[in-house]
Amino acid sequence: MPIDAALALAAEPRTGEIAWTAKDVQLYHLGIGAGVPATDPDELRYTLESRLHVLPSFATVAGAGSPGVISGLSMPGVDVDLTRVLHGGQSLTLHRPIPPRGTATATGRIAAVYDKGKAAVLVMRTEVADADGPLWTNDAQIFVRGEGGWGGDRGPSTRSHSRVRSSGGTPTDPPTGEPDKVVERRVREDQALLYRLSGDLNPLHADPEFAKLAGFDRPILHGLCTYGMTLKAVVDTLLGGDVTRVRAYTTRFAGVVYPGETLRIRMWRRDGSVRVAVSAEERDDAPVLADTVVEHC
Repeated sequence: MPIDAALALAAEPRTGEIAWTAKDVQLYHLGIGAGVPATDPDELRYTLESRLHVLPSFATVAGAGSPGVISGLSMPGVDVDLTRVLHGGQSLTLHRPIPPRGTATATGRIAAVYDKGKAAVLVMRTEVADADGPLWTNDAQIFVRGEGGWGGDRGPSTRSHSRVRSSGGTPTDPPTGEPDKVVERRVREDQALLYRLSGDLNPLHADPEFAKLAGFDRPILHGLCTYGMTLKAVVDTLLGGDVTRVRAYTTRFAGVVYPGETLRIRMWRRDGSVRVAVSAEERDDAPVLADTVVEHC
């Protein structure tokens, strides 16, 4: 069996030093659509070094996201075909606001392995700390098609209608009723080309021929770009533009986005959190992000 769950979970964590500058933060913000209008004071918080605030989802690319998913897929006990790998979900817990520049130690390990029958799910955990203590924890949920069926723990359900859990473990229900806010965000034609400069150079997001081999009509947007665009919309719309209010952010990737499409972002206020659903407007509101929660103070 290509995945040996016991060996993967027992493997020694991989540790590396990461660093980022204000320029890395600005590039990431531009990659998720910040800076429009260019002279808007609210947008200058994301683009001008003298006013720079760091959107927490920057944590997914800081230090080019290493050690991350690709590193995790080469851990002991894991030997998989990358063409069978899908990014299923992402969770982020903030321990402190992210500074505009810094150096830190990132420790990556496989935190869980689930047997879904026709697929295996690996939870890749990256914990990042600097000289002052913990900064953030990232969990990437990775589906590996064709690698389940060994009789292991099935783990939590990932169906869109299932109950989901916040980072603190408290069950929450899918949002119902009219959303408190709906915004639309246009994805630029060159959005994926710009976002990939923050570290994810997968040709699926740039090369039309590669995208066709993967079963898509054309290159698709990075799921983590949609993830960042959505968090920015929530912060700007319901959190007063204050990035430091975000405590945790989790989502399940429910569908693809093509550059040039429009994201429809629906938001429901809850006590200490915002529930979110994201769809592609031009494709009859096809789901893009589901089971999405932004926890805040």
